[in-house]
Amino acid sequence: MTRDVVRLVVVSAVLSNCVAYAQKLPIPQNLPNNLQIHGFASQSWLKSTNNNNVFGKSSSDSGSFDFRELGLNASMRPKPNLQFSAQMISRTAGKGSPGNIRLDYGFIDYAFLSGEDSKMGIRLGRMKNPLGFYNATRDVPFTRPTILLPQSIYFDRTRKLAIAADGGHLYGEHRSDIGNLSVQFGAVRPLVRGAETEVALLGREMPGHLSPDILYIGQVNYELDEGRLRFAFSGAQLNINYDPASSERLGAGSIRFTPLIFSAQYNAERWSFTSEYALRHFEYKNFGSPPLDLNFWGESYYIQGVYRITPEWEAIARYDVLYTNSDDRNGKKWAAATGGDPHRRYAKDITVGLRWNVTPEFMLRAEYHRVNGTAWLSTLDNPTSGDLSPHWNLFSILGSYRF
Repeated sequence: MTRDVVRLVVVSAVLSNCVAYAQKLPIPQNLPNNLQIHGFASQSWLKSTNNNNVFGKSSSDSGSFDFRELGLNASMRPKPNLQFSAQMISRTAGKGSPGNIRLDYGFIDYAFLSGEDSKMGIRLGRMKNPLGFYNATRDVPFTRPTILLPQSIYFDRTRKLAIAADGGHLYGEHRSDIGNLSVQFGAVRPLVRGAETEVALLGREMPGHLSPDILYIGQVNYELDEGRLRFAFSGAQLNINYDPASSERLGAGSIRFTPLIFSAQYNAERWSFTSEYALRHFEYKNFGSPPLDLNFWGESYYIQGVYRITPEWEAIARYDVLYTNSDDRNGKKWAAATGGDPHRRYAKDITVGLRWNVTPEFMLRAEYHRVNGTAWLSTLDNPTSGDLSPHWNLFSILGSYRF
């Protein structure tokens, strides 16, 4: 216990020194009035129990520092109805995200209709997928309610697949006395490269490769009383094909994934309550293998409360539930058919946390998770299923700086 306290103090000191250095970095001056450049950097430390690893070897005696986020974004509006936006990011999060620099988003936004109360436009390029309240901004630590988003809705083990896609979106907004309505619909090509997606969808790294068809996605948002009440419905249909290697016995199968997310939020002066509920339909066809020819619905939800103690301090509590198959909530049918551990098919997570806005640019967070089940743990960071425990704890801290 003493060693963990020492490590916590050391991590906090390192983060403080990083922020002190970052604040001395030169910020570009004399930029055009319509060009904005922003960035962020965060470092986390995670410590878990019972050999259950999150973002690296978090169950080791020293925990894991393998959760790091660096981003730089820019936007420019050469005309009132035309905007260019882009962000580069480097994310280290265990074996699924080794920290490579990549384009997070980059798109052109053209509003072909803009009035006092209404707006319509089109976006082309690589854009964030409009899923739930947090997917579009989940990269930036300051915009997340916790260090880890509720994993029942925002899976980190399939983050690359969900986070962004290339294509086009049509959007519209209308403001009125009875609330604000916004809609967004797109036809895009998702990002499915990498072992992270293969392991999540097929259970292990495969010698063949996945290729996506067009993803159709949309979201409808409604806000009342300047955001005091918020409601949203998000939906998508994703089709992925599997091209097997010549040495495989699997057929050229396909996966259809259809998530539906219902979101609601209430905001008061000091309190915020958020809940999201998701249904996810999976259909696996033509693999020629019974374990991979599947048709089932998953179900998940969370209930979250935030209390703003002072302008600088914020407390949060959340209950988060995930069932991979709503007809087999305890995973026993799946375990009997495959020999796997039943706790791989569900997860129930109680989370409590604190946020401290040390300055407008620097934030510290700490949170604790008590989890029953391992459904959202990455197989890449936990390759041996039998080593996992269904009951485990996770403690994490995060320091983040933005400019």
